[in-house]
Amino acid sequence: MLLAEAIGAVAFRERVKIYATDVDEDALNQARHAMYSGRAVEEVPAPLRDKYFDRQDDKFLFSKELRRTVIFGRHDLIQDAPISRVDLLICRNCLMYFNTEAQARILGRFHFALMPGGILFLGKAETLLAQSATFEPLDVKRRVFVKADRPLETRQLAFAPPSAHDDLLQLLGGAVEAGPVAQLLVDQDGKVVLANQQVRTLFSLGSRDLGRPLQDLELSYRPFELRSSVERAYAERRPVAAVDGRWSGPGGEVVFLDLQVVPILDGVGAPIGASILFTDVTRQRRLQEEVERASQELETALEELQSTNEELETTNEELQSTVEELETTNEELQSTNEELETMNEELQSTNEELQTINEEARDRGEQLGELNGFLESILTSLRSAVAVVDRDLQVRKWSRRAEDMWGLR
Repeated sequence: MLLAEAIGAVAFRERVKIYATDVDEDALNQARHAMYSGRAVEEVPAPLRDKYFDRQDDKFLFSKELRRTVIFGRHDLIQDAPISRVDLLICRNCLMYFNTEAQARILGRFHFALMPGGILFLGKAETLLAQSATFEPLDVKRRVFVKADRPLETRQLAFAPPSAHDDLLQLLGGAVEAGPVAQLLVDQDGKVVLANQQVRTLFSLGSRDLGRPLQDLELSYRPFELRSSVERAYAERRPVAAVDGRWSGPGGEVVFLDLQVVPILDGVGAPIGASILFTDVTRQRRLQEEVERASQELETALEELQSTNEELETTNEELQSTVEELETTNEELQSTNEELETMNEELQSTNEELQTINEEARDRGEQLGELNGFLESILTSLRSAVAVVDRDLQVRKWSRRAEDMWGLR
C-alpha cells in the first residue's frame, strides 16, 4: 500500500513483486483472504483505508489489484533455500525464537537473498545485528539494516574438462530435444533458453523465440498462467502442477495438457531457472470422457431398467388383482350357476306339478262339459218352465219354456 502510494499503482503492478512466506499453512490461508477486522485497520489513515480497502459489513477486504502482486508460499527459514534477488526483506520478531547458531545460518541466507544494497527490517527485540559483519545499520533504533559487501567464502567447485563439459551439454540438450513430452527451459530472468521439438511443434515456436522473455509469448498465459506458476515454484522451492489445459494444436484439433513447473536450484538451493513440461493427456481425457459417457449411459439405462421394473411390478400387482377379481367372479358365477341349477330343478318340478294340475283340470273340464251337456239335455226335454239358481239365488240355467214364460235371456 505504501509502495503503491510512493511510485503509483500502475508502476507498482509492473515493477513490484512481493513474496509472503510463513511456515504455518493456516497463517498463509488467512493472509490470502486479506480480510481484516475494523480493529486491525483502525490505525490505517482514513484516506488510505478508503482507497485500498473495500468494506464488507464489519470487515475490510484489501484491494484485489494490489493483492495480485503478492505470492504466498510456505517457507522454512532453516530448511528451505532462500528466495534470491530481493530488494527489501522484512522479518520482524522472528529471529528471537531461534538459538544463536540458527540465527547465524538464517542471517547468512538473508545476506545471500538480498541484492547489493538490499534493505533488511528486523523486530525491536532483535539486536544481534549490532555486531554483525554481514549487515550495516541504517537505523538501529528501528532495526533497519543494509546488506554489507564482503568477499565470498572460497568454495570447492568441481568442473569437468572443457571437452567433457561440451559433450555433457550436448548430451543434456539432446536428451531434452528427444524428450517424450513438450519441455521448455527458462532462466531466472524469465527468458526462454531451450525448447524441444515437442513444444516447438505444439505451440508453433521458432528459433527467434529463443532468448525472448516468456511473458512475451502467447503460451505464457494460455493454456496456463505460466508466470504465476513459475513464481510460485521459485517461492516454494518445489514443483507446481496444473491440469485440464485446453489448446488448439497445429491442425486445429483440441489437445488437453497437464502442466508441471520444476524449479532448477543451484548448489545453495537458490532458483536459477525452471523446467516447464506440458504432458499431452488428450488420449486419457478422451478415454475418461468415454468412461464418463458410458457411466452416464449405464446410469440412465439402470434408471430406465429400474423404472421398467417398477412398471412391471405395478403391472404384476394389477394382474394379480385382476386374477383375484376373476377368481372371485368365477366363484360368484359358479354359485349363481348352482342357484340356477337349483331354480331349474324347482321350475322343472313346478312344471311337472302344473302339467299334472293341467291334466286334472282338463279331466274335470271334460267331466263338467259332459255334466253341462247332460243338464242342457234335461232342461231341453222338459215341457215345464224351469229355472236353476245357486245358493245366492242367482239364476244359472233355465229351460226354453222359462224364456217364454219369464222372458229370461
